[in-house]
Amino acid sequence: MVIELRDRGEIEALASTGSVVAAVLRAVGARATPGTSLGELDEIARDTADRYSARPVQGRVITTSLNDEITGGAADARVLVDGDLLSVAATLDKQGWFARAATTVPVGTVAEDDRLLLAATRQALADGIAAAKPGARLGDVSRAIGLVARSNGYGIPPLGGHGLGRQPRQEPAVANDGHPGQGLPLRPGLVFTLEPIFTAGGHDHLDTDHHPLLRTTDESRAAHTGHTLAITPTGPRVLTA
Repeated sequence: MVIELRDRGEIEALASTGSVVAAVLRAVGARATPGTSLGELDEIARDTADRYSARPVQGRVITTSLNDEITGGAADARVLVDGDLLSVAATLDKQGWFARAATTVPVGTVAEDDRLLLAATRQALADGIAAAKPGARLGDVSRAIGLVARSNGYGIPPLGGHGLGRQPRQEPAVANDGHPGQGLPLRPGLVFTLEPIFTAGGHDHLDTDHHPLLRTTDESRAAHTGHTLAITPTGPRVLTA
């Protein structure tokens, strides 16, 4: 396993890409309202990326996944309705540097169970970032995320974050649960995504019949959030905020 560490200038380049990813997700989230189609959201994402001279990966600026869809959904002609949960992920390339982030947004008024699921993924992301300190290990980060899911009865599909930089996906893999004190030591210059993905039904299994679209096996809802971060000598730096 080859792990690449980035210097200060390279992290700044990644942060430049990350700022575009953040802008795309903000623009999409602001328009994720009842009556808007997923295709319209894709156009908004593409226009935003173009404005900042960022390029999509494999032609897709965003993936859009609804309700029981976990990740990998296409931005098609479906129209959002009140009560939907919309998960959006974006990976962009700017001048050869890749960054990625994800968010789940409520469409209109959602059920209390959905709000709790969203809050849990966001808390898990915050806890994972807080655990990503120089000298800690990747298992500490994974366990911080997993504790939130398990303590609330949510499922954790076998998905997660990963390294990135000059390629959109590199080592290391970053699981959403793990064992503290184990795994890769976190050293300054390490860059990876954290991507808590929880399912409301409590099951860890995936429906892969329509890959790359992944669904829950029990039709329960899913939520996905994530950031790209860099380990620095003074702590974690979020690059997609």
